[in-house]
This record gives sequence, structure tokens and C-alpha cells, in this order.
Amino acid sequence: MESLQLLRQLLDHLPGRLRALPADKTTHKPAPNTWSPKEELGHLLDSAANNHQRIVRTQLEEKPAMPSYDGDAWVALHRYQHRDWETLIGLWVALNRQLLAAAEAAKDSAWSRTCTIADSAPLTLRFVFDDYVDHMLQHLRHIGVEVDDLALANAAKK
Repeated sequence: MESLQLLRQLLDHLPGRLRALPADKTTHKPAPNTWSPKEELGHLLDSAANNHQRIVRTQLEEKPAMPSYDGDAWVALHRYQHRDWETLIGLWVALNRQLLAAAEAAKDSAWSRTCTIADSAPLTLRFVFDDYVDHMLQHLRHIGVEVDDLALANAAKK
């Protein structure tokens, strides 16, 4: 599956790219009500934690009903702006390795199993996982990390 391979590539290449960002860039907030790169990476930690639950429970339960979450509230609660950048990178790696392990354990038939998130229509596990990786790519681009070379290389392998 394309998104599985892309997440593997991100795990291999992204930590170094994140570490290369200048320290002052990681804390810069473009506007008072927007996230800094630290907060945006923190949001990706929260997304990984929530999506890990979705991936596991959709494989193990029949049509689980999953809650949504308030991204702004989670970012504020975790105080990512005041956390160490290297620690956030390490957490991103660890959470995504855990999520990837759960996704790689999915049998082919599991990818068509469904869950709901908040009041959504039924969503397949494949959609949830693909959407998770797409969402991550959007935020990484916004942070200013090059990911398009990985996405393009992954698409070329199809």
C-alpha cells in the first residue's frame, strides 16, 4: 500500500530534516492565533495518538465509533511551544513507529473494515490511514520541511 511505504520513508528521512530547521524558526508564530512549527509538530503527535487508536480498534472491533478531538485544545494542553524540539522529534518517531506497526499488522481484508469518527459516515480503515498520511504531509509542508521528494518517489514506484 502506497501510504504505508510513504510513512516508512518519512520515518527514515524526516527526523534529520526536522533537526535541520533553525531553532528560531521552530518557535516562530506567524500570527498570534496560529501554530508555531513546534505546535504544529505537536499537533501531529496528537494526530498519531488518535489515529493509532482508530487503526487498532477498527481491526479489532466491529464498526467502532471513535471520538473526534479538538486539535487546538490538545496543542494548548500539551504546551508544545515550551517543549524541547528534539524531544518532540523523538516522540513523533516513536508514535509513528507504533502506528506503523499496527497498520502493517492489518490483514488485507481489514483495510475495508469501517469505523465512524464523531458523526461521520462509515470510513474504511484504508481511508483513515491514507487521510492520516495526507494530513501529516500538509502540516509538514506548512512547517517548511521538504517532503514532496518522498511523495513523488513513492508515487513513481507504483
